[in-house]
Amino acid sequence: MVRAAGYAQRVRIDQEQGCTIATIKDVAKAAGVSPSTVSNLLNAREHLMHPDTRRRVLEAMEALSYKPSRIAQQLRGAPNPTLGLIVPSVANPFWGSWAAELETASHARGRQIYLCNSQRDPERERTYVEQLWADGVEHIVLSTSLPSLDHLRPAMDAGVQIIAFDREQQETDPPELLNVSVDNEGGTWLATRHLLERGHRRIAFVSGAIRTVSRRRRLAGYQRALAENGIPLDDDLVPASPDLGDADSGTLARRAVDALLALDDPPTALVAVNDMFALGAGAALREAGRPDIAIIGFDDIPIGSLVSPALTTVRQPLREMAEAIVALATEPSDAEQRYPLVFPPTLVVRASTPRRTT
Repeated sequence: MVRAAGYAQRVRIDQEQGCTIATIKDVAKAAGVSPSTVSNLLNAREHLMHPDTRRRVLEAMEALSYKPSRIAQQLRGAPNPTLGLIVPSVANPFWGSWAAELETASHARGRQIYLCNSQRDPERERTYVEQLWADGVEHIVLSTSLPSLDHLRPAMDAGVQIIAFDREQQETDPPELLNVSVDNEGGTWLATRHLLERGHRRIAFVSGAIRTVSRRRRLAGYQRALAENGIPLDDDLVPASPDLGDADSGTLARRAVDALLALDDPPTALVAVNDMFALGAGAALREAGRPDIAIIGFDDIPIGSLVSPALTTVRQPLREMAEAIVALATEPSDAEQRYPLVFPPTLVVRASTPRRTT
């Protein structure tokens, strides 16, 4: 297989320069066939291929290190039922709840999940995706909401199906990328409107760094609700942070509260980017002797209903989203009909958002 070996050498040089995964197109070029022919082999449609063609494709895959052991098992008729799941960090209970819902939906369709924590680090995400693909995992749910997924384009070109959770579609997304999300802007619009209806006009937005698609949309919802009610945006009420806070949201929330309480005209209410920020802010306000300041979160994690006062929040329909994602992974032919998927949020009113009395 001189042709495949020579081409493989050139591909490995490219890999050393930054491209880490050989693609279906690379295999097709080395074997002298079309990409659809390689896809036939990968998807157990060998009856559509001439034996000599099958041999050349397999030799090209081997020369390019494209055929992991799990892929070989799939070619023998034993598909890997695992669904990959990458989250920022299960230190935030929301991601534990999400993993549990996805696992339940996966088990109902005979699948397992493989959980990875990436800290939203693109390099770590790339490594996890490559390892999952090497183990034969073809569908990976990416839950980190980064604006650009260019670091995963080689994997998607190689055939990995990425389903992005908590991330609405972006103009620069490749066509094969699927996005499933709650309406993040609509959620914080509901939250901010609720506080406005309760008499609050000085409303802050508490978050870590606004560097993800979901957080940008949540900030936009807060801004839209204020604008619709004729309230100008005050940058002092959106304290800046250099960190995302996936594992230390409580610390970042306390810093934000300290900055807000130091203002000459502090807020009477807070919209938090998620429940963990809301709980951290609530603890800081109680310690500062300001439990009168209303707080609303986003996610509806179980602990929110157990604290005192119980947390008003925006609920994500995790079960429905999990079932939709597993359906996309198990019924890819329905993806075009189901996509894009943006689910409506629900406002859950509890005791943490009292009416303003003065």
